[in-house]
Amino acid sequence: MQAQRIVGETAWLDARRTLMDEEKALLRAHDRLAAKRRELPWMRVDKDYAFQSEAGETSLPELFEGREQLIVWHFMFGADWTEGCPSCSFWADQYSPALPHLHDRGVSLAAVSTAPVGRLIAYRDRMGWAFPWVSSGGTDFNRDFGVTFAEDEVGAAPLYNFGTLPAGVRELPGLTVFAMDDDGAVHRTYSAYARGLDSLNGAYQLLDLVPKGRDEDGLPWPMAWLRRRDQYGQTIA
Repeated sequence: MQAQRIVGETAWLDARRTLMDEEKALLRAHDRLAAKRRELPWMRVDKDYAFQSEAGETSLPELFEGREQLIVWHFMFGADWTEGCPSCSFWADQYSPALPHLHDRGVSLAAVSTAPVGRLIAYRDRMGWAFPWVSSGGTDFNRDFGVTFAEDEVGAAPLYNFGTLPAGVRELPGLTVFAMDDDGAVHRTYSAYARGLDSLNGAYQLLDLVPKGRDEDGLPWPMAWLRRRDQYGQTIA
């Protein structure tokens, strides 16, 4: 790796402190944005969704597991796929260790995909994850929340990311936050797609700290290097 400009301690500290001022400004801006996110209006979810879990049929309110807040990870795993999306797996690798902390703050987390539940659970076990994962196959859930599209919608008018991007493929990632009010009604409070998911990936945030960063500029597409974590060192067809 080619070295950057080499300086002494005093010059390095001066440069680092200058950058720290910018980092602090960004953190303050992030705090203001997070506050605005929490102030978004809520949208009541009146439709009943019958998901398939490893224990049988379950509903959206039941995914809360008795808590007031729920994060749903819209995991790309199509009905006819044999394994989950590598990129969604990259994000999902961090969720299980976070569960005890989320639960203590009144937050549940679950993944939802269109594949049959048996295939989801088998893949979850293979990856060593522990979060709840249910199948939305046969429901409108994925379409209602903007992550699954019909064949004739792929590449057509912008439908993804709140109608700002075309759907390049039939299955795309996303995250939706729900809240349950005192009367037991479920509300959608937040959703994110595309680059809006970027800050949720801890490994990417760590790579952003090192000299070469994500090192993706010369690749055919940004995550061409990525493998499911049990496939590094393997040749992937």
